Amino acid sequence: MDINAPLEEYRKYLSLERGLSINTVASYGSDIAQFLEYAKEKGLDPLKASHQDLDDWLWTLKTKGLGVASLYRKMEALKSFYALQASERRITDSPAEPFRAPRRPQRLPKCLSREEIDKLLTAPLDGSFESARTRTMLELLYATGMRVSELVSLKPESLNLADGWVRVFGKGSKERLVPIHARAIALLKQYLSLRRKRFDEDGCAPELFVGRGGRKVSRVQFWRDLRDLGKAAGLKGELHPHLLRHSFATHMLRNGADLRSVQELLGHASLSTTQIYTHLDPAALKEAHEKHHPRG
Repeated sequence: MDINAPLEEYRKYLSLERGLSINTVASYGSDIAQFLEYAKEKGLDPLKASHQDLDDWLWTLKTKGLGVASLYRKMEALKSFYALQASERRITDSPAEPFRAPRRPQRLPKCLSREEIDKLLTAPLDGSFESARTRTMLELLYATGMRVSELVSLKPESLNLADGWVRVFGKGSKERLVPIHARAIALLKQYLSLRRKRFDEDGCAPELFVGRGGRKVSRVQFWRDLRDLGKAAGLKGELHPHLLRHSFATHMLRNGADLRSVQELLGHASLSTTQIYTHLDPAALKEAHEKHHPRG
């Protein structure tokens, strides 16, 4: 088995979609390279590996003296590697899902401010089909909070523009209906019109969002388009698609949405996963203190 292709895809996923640091990508990439070499030696297809197979590998490392912290990191690397495989529908269930690491302080997800989102959604376009597609994808991503893997896998029949819904297939092919607002609907209608004029359905990919040659837009291509749009909008810092998902969840909760609804919209299996978005930024905390304290 050639491990280079899945390893490179995994590293791009961590960097471009998850927005992880260079050091984290290098560490996780090294862990998965080690696991893939182990699987190759054992004659094991990584896509058919069981939880016991993963546990055997970790136990082998433990018996060789690997420390607890390093074992937990490899466990997290396995979880993210198989999360990618599930999102690409190569597997149905992740064999790494049963792993449970000890509780550690959670890192609060970064998100864009409302002002930064507005700049991004109103950045000047060049009038091309590609720029119209990117603007539509961005609006839909922020409107729904879906994962970028879910976004690029959408098909035209997933849309119900008359009633304002999109049908999303998440991890493990779990289906959910997510409402979309009027601005997203208007952009989708414009984009679909451009798509029909530009491509013959027989020579076009079945996915909703296609590139110049009529092929499905990849996650990497959308990340590049998002990065370029961010520069055009004058935003500082690195943009990645998951940042829009974080921003959607944070803004919904700050504007009064209940946690259970946001969980359903995001497609989280557990409410505890959604709870990380309930943090308050210092400015909001200070404003609340001044507004509600009797001597404020």
